[in-house]
Amino acid sequence: MNDLRVRPATEADLATLVRLRDDAARWMLARGVTGQWRPGELDEDHFRRVMAHGEVWIAASGGRVAGAWELWWQDEAAWGPQPPVAGYVHRLMVDRSSVAPGTGRRLLKVAERRVAAAGRTRVRLDCLAGNAQLNAYYRDAGYRVVGHKEGKPQPGGAPKSFTLLEKDLRQAGEGGD
Repeated sequence: MNDLRVRPATEADLATLVRLRDDAARWMLARGVTGQWRPGELDEDHFRRVMAHGEVWIAASGGRVAGAWELWWQDEAAWGPQPPVAGYVHRLMVDRSSVAPGTGRRLLKVAERRVAAAGRTRVRLDCLAGNAQLNAYYRDAGYRVVGHKEGKPQPGGAPKSFTLLEKDLRQAGEGGD
């Protein structure tokens, strides 16, 4: 995956983003992670709305889609009103049928560099409080638990409880490297 190419997603990528999200949901369900994502939960309109108010990034390697993520510049539903010091990563997903282990971590580093390039010093994210494996994944990537959010509204579903995690890019080295 040395040829990883990252670009902003476009309208032409909407079906691919939905497929990536649904495939990631199926992968989680097959491994017993039942509370995180469900196939069919998000549609093209979801990603279109995010593109209108934030950023959606798509990565490719060897001519194939490798993964994608959303980058928001505020997230009041989880974090409340905040000064503009952070970027918020959501829906980090990889195409597990075509990428090598470690691809998710590489995409996360690209997201961290994008946040740093925008002049922000922190990357924040949240993940389902009960998903111990995903919480550990982000802690291993240098994120620290800074709080919890009970009853966060979900697109197309019931509110859930989340762990709030943050990485200070100044302490981690510019852009999380």
